[in-house]
Amino acid sequence: MPGRHESRVERQIREAQERGEFDNLPGAGRPLPGHGGTYDENWWIRDWVRRENLTGIGPTSLKIRKEAEELPERLDRESSEPAVRALVTALNERIVLARRGLVDGPPVVLATFDIERVVAAWRERRARRPGTG
Repeated sequence: MPGRHESRVERQIREAQERGEFDNLPGAGRPLPGHGGTYDENWWIRDWVRRENLTGIGPTSLKIRKEAEELPERLDRESSEPAVRALVTALNERIVLARRGLVDGPPVVLATFDIERVVAAWRERRARRPGTG
């Protein structure tokens, strides 16, 4: 382009393109992850945890949210109602602490679990599984 000044950065990019350094990059030609889905304000945290394989570490409030999401699967591994009640009670206590801002991490807006409803749902799932009852 005659008369156009090329900055140092632009020159480095052009030279890298000419050398083919941008060819065959991972994800080339594919849509951006999450494009078209619902917006999650914590997308960058979830992406970072996934990318860095940081499951099991991180802010306490995020661990609590994850526990709440996985509660039914966790409870399905329990074989007694007292164990189910103890798990739900302990999680509810951590949720209350998180809602009060007494744990590290982003704010938590989870409701506590109704123990009787959770136990009833656990009983139903357990009754439907073969070999239990």
